[in-house]
This record gives sequence, C-alpha cells and structure tokens, in this order.
Amino acid sequence: MHITNIISQYFGKFAKTEFPSFIQKIINKVYVKSMKLDMSEFRNEKFYKSLNDLFTRELAIARQINEDEKVFISPTDSLITQAGDVKGDLALQIKGMEYSFEELLTYNCANNFEKLVDGKYMNFYLSPRDYHRYHSPCDFEVKRLLHVPGKLYPVNLKYLNKQIDLFAENERVILECVHEDKLFYMVFVGALNVGQMVFEFEPKVETNTDVRDIQIYEYEDKKVKKGDCLGYFKMGSTVVMFWEKGFVELEELIGQSVKYGQSICQKS
Repeated sequence: MHITNIISQYFGKFAKTEFPSFIQKIINKVYVKSMKLDMSEFRNEKFYKSLNDLFTRELAIARQINEDEKVFISPTDSLITQAGDVKGDLALQIKGMEYSFEELLTYNCANNFEKLVDGKYMNFYLSPRDYHRYHSPCDFEVKRLLHVPGKLYPVNLKYLNKQIDLFAENERVILECVHEDKLFYMVFVGALNVGQMVFEFEPKVETNTDVRDIQIYEYEDKKVKKGDCLGYFKMGSTVVMFWEKGFVELEELIGQSVKYGQSICQKS
C-alpha cells in the first residue's frame, strides 16, 4: 500500500470519529472558519456529528438546476481546471501536462476508445471547502462501473503541475454512461486525506481499502435522472468527464468556479 493510502486511512479514522458534542462543535467551527466554508445552503455546523459528516453534508435548501433537455449541468461545485478537445487520445490535466484517456479508463474500456478520439473533456476540481456530493449531469443510463485501485496523491493545482499522469495514477471510479445512444464517461478521482468515494446506487464499492484488482459492475436498465445525487467524496477531489466525438459543445469555463446545476455544455 502506497504511503498516500496509509495517510488517508489514518485521516479517515479521525474524520469519522464522533467526539463529545462540545469538542465536535469546536472542531467543526474551526474547520468552517479556516476553510471559509459558505454554509448558507446547509445546516449550521454545530449539527454535524463528525468531520466526515460535515464534509459530506447535504444541501438543506434545494438547488435550482438548468432543466433544458439540451444542456448538461455541472455535476459538482468545483473549479474547471481544464477543458476542450481531446487531441487523439490526449487531454490536459492542466496546461502543459497531458494524460491519455486510454490509461485513465484502462484497457477494460478499449471497445469505446475510438468513439472518444477527438471528443471533448472537462476537469472539475473540488477543494476541501466545496460541497462534496456529485450529481447526474443529465438523464442517462449507467452501463458499467469500474473501480480502479491506485495511489492517493493530492489533486490540487500544485500537484497537477508537477505529477505526471496524476489522474491515471490515482484510485478512481469510472462510470460508463449512455444518453440518447451517445457515450460519455464520468471519472471520479480519489485524493489524499480519506480518499473514499461513495456511490448510492452501488454499495459494494469500497475505495481506499486493500483491494488490488479492478472491480467491474455491469447493469441493465440502471437509469438516473438529471440532478439525482450519485454519491459523494469524503474530502475534496476531482471529476473528469469525456464525451464522444460530435456529442457536445463546451462552454468557455476554464479557470472558473461552477456550481452543481449550472450549464457546462450543450448537445450539438
């Protein structure tokens, strides 16, 4: 097990510990203040029984989403670190640092690689202060879920600039999705500290454990609606989306913060 996984497991034990109420309230208050969390859409920090409970908080006020059927919405509250055209099989984790979607998705998705060549991609970085739940960007059908064990390097801008193939090195969960017979992928990348990802429709998935082999789950008629909660990160991390060639036109969002529910692209 890599040192990043070990560190994350120890931090995870701390984060899920429910301390006595008066101590937990202090921990939560310090975290909210130090990370400058905007809690206006959530319950007061004093109601969360652990740091993990606070990290994975649900919206207390329903978020308005773009209901236009032609629009894909952002699955997360996040920073768009990079987006654009896939050049052959290459995308950018950040300016000047390329990675291959073939390595990211693994050979298990090889049958679909040709569809993704010259398609579109977008990277969403969630900081520790962001809302950590991820949602469906449109109505779609989940065909497969792949859990790929790996390391848990940080995914902040500093590491994106210095760690080659960071996304393909880190543990990740891949959703193979179909919308109106068009293919797209959502890749949920683990990160340092906790490093766990939860998927509400697939409780068998357990990340940052001693699992060594790729786990594949296949589905029939597993449909989700736009805006449905798919699950959550137990700490900040990254989501990467890939669309097949000719499927969508991206909005100009590089370097901008987006909110779950707002438009990120439209169907071509």
